[in-house]
Amino acid sequence: QVQLVESGGGLVQAGDSLRLSCAASGFTFSSRDMGWFRQAPGKERESVATIKWRGGTAYYSDSVKGRFTISRDNAKNTMYLQMDSLKPEDTAIYYCAAAWSGDTDSYGYWGQGTQVTVSS
Repeated sequence: QVQLVESGGGLVQAGDSLRLSCAASGFTFSSRDMGWFRQAPGKERESVATIKWRGGTAYYSDSVKGRFTISRDNAKNTMYLQMDSLKPEDTAIYYCAAAWSGDTDSYGYWGQGTQVTVSS
């Protein structure tokens, strides 16, 4: 079955960096769109960054553009999110997600999440 396991979260200070990892199994990782989403307390879940399997094009939310970088290593079935210049408003649970199939960018598989807390 599909499994997505996030790691790398933690407590950091504003301006610090973190790198999140998402280890995927149970599907053909190299032919599936992948993404990072986050949910802060009392807020809706939002897309942070996504990466296409075809061509590797990346998309970012305006709030993280220029500070976060999404990448994938198809040989390791792993996706990453490099987060630099972190701000307190980046505090949230970060979720890794995979599209339902290679024919859609609708995300249907989710990891358990990893907490990122940024102190001011």
